[in-house]
Amino acid sequence: MRKKKNLPIYEGIEITGVAAEGKAMTRIDDCVVFVPYCIPGDIVDLQVTKKKHSYMEAKVERLVKPSPNRCEARCKHYGECGGCKWQILPYELQLKYKQQQIVDNLTRIGKIELPEISPIMGSKKVYEYRNKLEFSCSDKKWLSWDVINAAGGMDKVDKDYGIGFHTTGAFDKVLDIEECHLMPELNNRIRNFVRDYAKQHGLTFYNEHSHTGFVRTIILRDNAKGEMMLTVCLAENRPQDTQALMEALHQSFPEVTALIWVLNEKFNDTIGDLDLNVYYGNDHIIEEMEDLRFKVGPKSFYQTNTEQAYELYKVAREFAGLTGDELVFDLYTGTGTIAQFVAKQAKQVIGIEYVPEAIEDAKINAKFNGLDNTLFFAGDMKKVLDKAFIEQYGRPDVIITDPPRAGMDEDVVNTILFASPKRIVYVSCNPATQARDLALLDVDYQVTRVQPVDMFPHTQHVENVVLLEKRDK
Repeated sequence: MRKKKNLPIYEGIEITGVAAEGKAMTRIDDCVVFVPYCIPGDIVDLQVTKKKHSYMEAKVERLVKPSPNRCEARCKHYGECGGCKWQILPYELQLKYKQQQIVDNLTRIGKIELPEISPIMGSKKVYEYRNKLEFSCSDKKWLSWDVINAAGGMDKVDKDYGIGFHTTGAFDKVLDIEECHLMPELNNRIRNFVRDYAKQHGLTFYNEHSHTGFVRTIILRDNAKGEMMLTVCLAENRPQDTQALMEALHQSFPEVTALIWVLNEKFNDTIGDLDLNVYYGNDHIIEEMEDLRFKVGPKSFYQTNTEQAYELYKVAREFAGLTGDELVFDLYTGTGTIAQFVAKQAKQVIGIEYVPEAIEDAKINAKFNGLDNTLFFAGDMKKVLDKAFIEQYGRPDVIITDPPRAGMDEDVVNTILFASPKRIVYVSCNPATQARDLALLDVDYQVTRVQPVDMFPHTQHVENVVLLEKRDK
């Protein structure tokens, strides 16, 4: 063991497992060590970066011997970009570890009786699977020390015009991205065009500290037909430059069927309360799922892996076991996609969501799809879903719930227990909080089916669908 900056370097350490946040892990002297950008089986020299009583964090100083399972990362930005940390792990092993994550959380946290957990459903696409990406612009791009040193020092490197993703844990630092494989190649051509055009025409990029600069963010969304919606967010009202930039994009990218710009002079990047200006085409694109059509605009929420969302919804619908006579509550309904997906098999579906804009989208899409057996309500879940609501609209036969990562508030769990549906379908993006909630529901419900679904290849994230059925008493 050698010392560096008062923190040790450990040599020849074998990585033994995976951990949260896409990191790997090992043990040194009975202390857990968390390490990014490596996989089980790697032999590495580790530089400790943080040392606590019960754990350490470290970075790979040198890859001594790669794991026999290690594969090459496809993206040139791997190791700097905070996303897709599992690119060096073959996809079949990614699925193995995600399956284990489900098992570990449900058994260790939930501590409830479980059926056999079904094998995880892998994504058909492991690259180019996202339908949405958002890129931030910065007048001072983030540079790693490796890049700076390779260029011969800070004064020798181009620091301006960064367009890409924020680096991990830094709101004001943007890694300049030349390639991203999460959407089709068109995303790279558009993003790089915006950077090059801005340089050539002297258009400034945004500065998070001074809140100055012209081009702020670009948002790309596409659909299964390959139609692209491009939203350009600008931070300064400059009509001539806006016109010129939008016309250049329109002429260069005929694939963009919805070209929109937004003036955002606020201190945050959200556009939900801002006006949309359609430069060309429509203010939305259409996404299709079976016989349903959904209008998706710049402000809309829609599952970012379209093909795998369809598989997820089919699992939820199967678990719901609908015959056409049921009243269904869809909690945390978002824009009502699951609610509408099951509506034709139910008597009535009631969706509840705390984001008013999402509920407006849900109502528009339900009307768009000719569904007259859906109702949607906006508001805080624990305030909307109470005993009075159930008494007014009836006790549901089935509850489908798809909460955010934090899971369900305990008050919501108690109201579900009061509602006493025959079946609960719990869709979760966080198996840890799902396991906690399942333990609370265990008093009246038994878990009878568990189906993990991978929505985000090359990341540690995993969705899980659980069916709970009312216990016989």
